[in-house]
Amino acid sequence: MAKLYRLLTEEDTSAFCHKVSDALAKGWALHGAPSYAFDAASGVMRCAQAVTKDVDANYSPDMKLGQQ
Repeated sequence: MAKLYRLLTEEDTSAFCHKVSDALAKGWALHGAPSYAFDAASGVMRCAQAVTKDVDANYSPDMKLGQQ
């Protein structure tokens, strides 16, 4: 069994909420609090949320985490 970790990021729009909601619907769990910061390079606010998931597989760097 492996515990997988992903950091979901997106501009502060509904797209970020949909990305997190999709991960939750696929069995991922929130890990810690969300983060919110100004991206000076693009001039927008960005959000981040860590998620984790236990899977019945050995971890491999070749895994497509979003497909787990």
